Amino acid sequence: MEQTGEDLMERRSGVALWRQVADRIRLGISNGTLGEGGKLPPEITLSQQFGVNRHTVRAAISALVQEGVLRAEQGRGTFVESRKRLAYPITTRTRFSTGLKDQTRARRVNLLRHVVEPAPARVAEALQLEAGAPVHRLETLSEADGRSVSRGTGWIDASRFPGFADVFVETGSITASFARFGVDDYVRRSTLVSARHADAEDLETLKLSPGAIVLVTIAINDDLDGRPIQFSETHFSADLVELTIET
Repeated sequence: MEQTGEDLMERRSGVALWRQVADRIRLGISNGTLGEGGKLPPEITLSQQFGVNRHTVRAAISALVQEGVLRAEQGRGTFVESRKRLAYPITTRTRFSTGLKDQTRARRVNLLRHVVEPAPARVAEALQLEAGAPVHRLETLSEADGRSVSRGTGWIDASRFPGFADVFVETGSITASFARFGVDDYVRRSTLVSARHADAEDLETLKLSPGAIVLVTIAINDDLDGRPIQFSETHFSADLVELTIET
């Protein structure tokens, strides 16, 4: 039977108890209240701390091991995997390849899906288009040194940039693709950053376990004349990437 205490989980929140425990362990590691010396307390200690049974703690630890946050060693205990996060800079000119250039050996962006569709309301507003105007929707996966760093969805005016997806497949770069259309440089107008639990597509594409946290950026890029050219939503694995805002 589940224990009670001041650290009792939110049992009626709709979020599984093991996932809540995994989130608290992850937070504790991040803020330094758990994992002192690189090792987690025993399961019985964690179960008492969080007010749950050992099976729930074990499920949480198993998920974090699968995700690469923790490492379990037979007979020795559970250890924090010391893996330095990639620092992804949000700047006036945010670029995936150059932003991680000094931290990784190889980087690439893969096109997962592409469709031309009528612009949804928020996309039309961001790109200053008429509602329903044709836009490219490109879904991409960005990798660094063989690791999935982020998945993104970007919308681009299909009338101004016809055949953009074909050019992107050839160049492998959003920046190089815009250059083919005469946009040699562009700047970040705005970036909204938030965090939430990974959804089903995040779990599959970024190879995460249930309960993982993703950082979400919603951004607009303008050409140098101030015309919006790209609206995007990007999901980063929070255990692999930290966002740095540079001014």
